[in-house]
Amino acid sequence: MTEHQLDARRLLCPLPVIRTQDAISKLHSGDLLIVTSTDPGAKMDIPTWSRINGHEVIDIKEQDYEIIISIKVNTQD
Repeated sequence: MTEHQLDARRLLCPLPVIRTQDAISKLHSGDLLIVTSTDPGAKMDIPTWSRINGHEVIDIKEQDYEIIISIKVNTQD
């Protein structure tokens, strides 16, 4: 498992989800993607997209104005 970071701060919907999708497409099963966003919609949009596409949301934290979402990647390698 490798941990990767995605900075989606200052991006508005739908860009945090699109950037998450693009980042996950380059990762392997078991990798962890940590997405940091300032878009309040990302708190629901990214987990919804993740579940629909078979990825596991491990954790969602809110810190100041940032939303930090940890996603375990599940791909068909």
